[in-house]
Amino acid sequence: MYWIWIVISLSYFLHNVQVDGKKGFGSGEQEWGYVTVRPSAHIFWWLYYVNPPTKSPTFNVFEKPLLIWLQGGPGASSTGYGNFEELGPLDVNLQNRNYTWVNDYNVLFIDNPVGTGFSYVDLQSAYSDNNRQIAEDLVECIRGFYNEIPQFKKVPVYITAESYGGKMAAEFALLWFQAQKNQTIDSNLKGVALGDSWISPIDSVLSWAPFLLHTGMIDTEGFKTIQEAALLTKKAVDAKSWHEATEYWSYTENVILQVTENIDFYNILEETRPKSLRRYLPGVATVDIQENSDYLLNNLMNTKVKTALGLEKHWSMQSSKVFQTLSGDFMKPVTNIVERLLNETDLQIFVFTGQLDLIVATPGTLTWVENLNWQHIETWKNTNRIALSVDNIIEGYIKEYKNLKMYWINRSGHMVPRDNPYATSKMLKDLTSAAFK
Repeated sequence: MYWIWIVISLSYFLHNVQVDGKKGFGSGEQEWGYVTVRPSAHIFWWLYYVNPPTKSPTFNVFEKPLLIWLQGGPGASSTGYGNFEELGPLDVNLQNRNYTWVNDYNVLFIDNPVGTGFSYVDLQSAYSDNNRQIAEDLVECIRGFYNEIPQFKKVPVYITAESYGGKMAAEFALLWFQAQKNQTIDSNLKGVALGDSWISPIDSVLSWAPFLLHTGMIDTEGFKTIQEAALLTKKAVDAKSWHEATEYWSYTENVILQVTENIDFYNILEETRPKSLRRYLPGVATVDIQENSDYLLNNLMNTKVKTALGLEKHWSMQSSKVFQTLSGDFMKPVTNIVERLLNETDLQIFVFTGQLDLIVATPGTLTWVENLNWQHIETWKNTNRIALSVDNIIEGYIKEYKNLKMYWINRSGHMVPRDNPYATSKMLKDLTSAAFK
């Protein structure tokens, strides 16, 4: 009887601790694959199992939360940018990152929408042209992921996103929650974190001129010039002329580049090159590329990573086709979706913003948050903001009430996980603190 108990216990121990992962690229166990989310539409995902620097003998990866990362663009790759430029184990030079989310969490990168990164379509008509379709595709991707690794069905999961990824994440979270509630998907979704997110595009655009003026980046004449362009964008939005609004958004950004002599939209304190040396991403008027870094990333993804993962598809850095197909949806707000998340779900809703970001500047984010149609919004607005301290250093500020929490992140631009990993780490611990309760 004693030996039977030992065998049973050992079997249970091995079942709970070991994972059937692959070597992948870099250290740690990984898994990856494709999900056909619609006919001719295929999404690629890449999972890193949690890999802490030190592990106890009874360490179990399924006792750590799962974080999903969605990149922005739309059309920028999570498996490339998010992984190697922001929060994965290795940077683009294949050096170990000082702090990686994989130290503490299982991390799932998804190349989304279809046509982004290693994801692909068989027919041009399969590209997504609206946010609802993107969200539906993501829910199908998660169904496929759980079919591959069903052990994650009970693991607490949180969607985290950046920029346009936040716009996609909000509706993704709502549809997923509904499916979970209706028991059409077996999962444990707990929350969503919207980082520097394109939730109310016009609020962002209208914040640009005041933000630049108040940070000393332009003078009064510059303010007038930029604001005039921004108001043209607003006029198109008010008329629901969405393609025209996207064109005026691009025009306004180019006005800013002229007035500021080429400011970095992702971090206003970033060093920039003269306009004569400026290069643009296809379909996106405003991204000031760090050419050497992007060359390294493109080369890495299409050689070493592609070979290690055994993939045939070419990895795209920024899909202009994805962006162009969504140009009629680009300037549409999804504040109504965030309101539904607050009013109809029990999910944790986190909003975080980098103080040095211009493209989704903090004042614009605060505007849409404070105007949410939520019964507790007045209480939330009147709640005291407290300091976010790490090792006795103020890394930002927090305001919370009920299931809405907003983080102001100091010394950070658009790429919060890269720019301030200390604040990000503490925020993630907060987000996942009730995961297994």
